[in-house]
Amino acid sequence: MTPMSFAWDNGRVGVMSSDSTNVSPIRWGILATGHIAESFADDLALVEGSELAAVGSRRIDAATDFAQRFGTTATRTHGSYEELVADPDVDVIYVATPHSRHLEDVMLCFDAGKAVLCEKALTMNLADTQTLVDEARKRGLFFAEAMWMRTNPNIRRAKELAADGKLGQIRQVRAELGFVGPANARLWDPALGASALLDVGIYPLTFAHLILGEPVAITAAGTLSDQGIDVNAGATLTYANGAIASIAWTQIAHSDNRASIAGDAGLIEVPPRFHHPTEFTHWHDEQLDTISEPVTGRGYSHEISEVADCLRAGKTESALLPLDETVSIMKQMTEILSQLGVAPR
Repeated sequence: MTPMSFAWDNGRVGVMSSDSTNVSPIRWGILATGHIAESFADDLALVEGSELAAVGSRRIDAATDFAQRFGTTATRTHGSYEELVADPDVDVIYVATPHSRHLEDVMLCFDAGKAVLCEKALTMNLADTQTLVDEARKRGLFFAEAMWMRTNPNIRRAKELAADGKLGQIRQVRAELGFVGPANARLWDPALGASALLDVGIYPLTFAHLILGEPVAITAAGTLSDQGIDVNAGATLTYANGAIASIAWTQIAHSDNRASIAGDAGLIEVPPRFHHPTEFTHWHDEQLDTISEPVTGRGYSHEISEVADCLRAGKTESALLPLDETVSIMKQMTEILSQLGVAPR
């Protein structure tokens, strides 16, 4: 990777510090050109000091079309993932392929010496997740799962309030997320990693983990499709301090998409869709406060900024997107899928 010299204002997302005379941008490559890559690219354009340097697709026409819509005249296009990772003018690659491909695609990036932000779920199973984390650490490369909810300013603020005792002792956490999935092969084909838990349930599970940490027990139940993928399920998680988390996820129903954190001295309620909120309410001392932290774009900008900050600081892991917690969440999802009767993949 080309040596970089950066100045960055950590206080405001997307705003360079005033001392920016000799600042070089973080040069992003996007691997794959689907819907999630489009959303990411939209927000990438809002983060000053980061740029879309290159796009890679298995078809050059797809890469070219994507670059024309989301890049600049300087954005390079590549007709294969191999060409993208070999681009010497790319600092970090956002992997936007289905999670059934993540092991292969992230390893391709690592072999080229690239930093990686990989879409969630990181892989299909615990073993592959651990493999990628171990490889990143062995090679000294920056690596993170793109769990953008973790970097949302309102989620971070709610977590701070809970951690600072503003709710008293946390007793219950609730989070629910779902939608009616379209006839999209990725959502229904086991070969493409289809799983409501991996696609949707990872958000309420992560929300519970952010507030309560590692559970001591998980009890899950749900229904499977004719092809054996989980489509509608829920779980109860218990914790060493006696707290309970109730989570649910679905791709066959319109969920209320809310979350809450209940303590013996207060309550936080996060409105739909809770995984990228623009505000939340905090009830305490017989008063109700509405808290709204600014969100840039759709919210992907905050994970982009976090990765940029880490790269500028020479870090290989992010405190907001911690690899150990990515592994922990995958371990919990593996247990849930086993209880639901989903065959290992």
